[in-house]
Amino acid sequence: MADLNLPVLDLSLLDQGPDAAARFRDELRAATHDVGFFYLVGTGVTPELEARLLSAAQDFFALPEAEKLAIENVTSPHFRGYTRVGGERTQGRIDWREQIDIGPERDAIENPERDFDRLVGPNLWPASQPELREVVTEWHDTLTQVALKLLRAWAVALGADEDYFERHFDDPQTLIKIVRYPGKDDPTPQQGVGAHKDSGVLTLLWVEPGKGGLQVLRDGEWVDAPPVPGAFVVNIGELLEYATQGYLAATNHRVISPTYPDSRISVPFFFNPALDTRLPIIQLPADLAAEARGVEDDPDNPIHATYGENALKSRLRAHPDVAAIHHPDLVAARAAAASA
Repeated sequence: MADLNLPVLDLSLLDQGPDAAARFRDELRAATHDVGFFYLVGTGVTPELEARLLSAAQDFFALPEAEKLAIENVTSPHFRGYTRVGGERTQGRIDWREQIDIGPERDAIENPERDFDRLVGPNLWPASQPELREVVTEWHDTLTQVALKLLRAWAVALGADEDYFERHFDDPQTLIKIVRYPGKDDPTPQQGVGAHKDSGVLTLLWVEPGKGGLQVLRDGEWVDAPPVPGAFVVNIGELLEYATQGYLAATNHRVISPTYPDSRISVPFFFNPALDTRLPIIQLPADLAAEARGVEDDPDNPIHATYGENALKSRLRAHPDVAAIHHPDLVAARAAAASA
């Protein structure tokens, strides 16, 4: 694996004594300061669970179109359910993929006082495939433990108490996307998903074995990040960059569509705090603080300290059809603010 463009970290080092754990934390801090992306092995996620997830994903996308459209996200004010090919946008351009979005299973909030509370609500599940919900629930619970273990390691690596981040995650706002990138037969690469940074804290990405397409912007160049057997691709989002004032880097990445007749399935797991959580800026040790790069002030893409505001910004931009149907007041308010 020496020829990979991203570092490889072994989570199991945290359970192999103080010296090994310290080495993992040093590698974690360096990877997310320098690159913002890495491969993670030693998670304990079994090949059997991975195989069940892939099988359930393939079965879902093979459902008749009518069954998938019965749970289309345009019926959900909470941006849940199925998105048809071309139904999501990045940087205003259409992404060539279909997917199902699954968040925490909650009742909708009646008359929400805060805009981002509109994201709270039930998921939409295919009626003829109950096993999808079963395997996604197990996947969610397993990866939540991996994510918490990483957050504890980050906190110590940054000079804070082990529970510094974790105490803000008593009600995690997770999001699982099960994504299929259909093949394209155009002669030039197509936008599977456009260049972007994730809006939250932490992403654990599982990719169908043998299927490339993910690219990461490193040192000003796009580099390939192909799947590694038994590994997740991990990256941090804008909120962790904000909390460290740029010491940790949220990095642009994209997916290039496969060539027809090939296709590609991937499952990103976004692990974030409760919607109303405002992560405080961490007080870094002096040597680390000296290397903090600050946070870019982009008026077209502001980074909000409160996670729910960041999440809502992302949803409204990615799914303008859902926004127009269910949240026209928010669309109008943001348009007015942009033109002011």
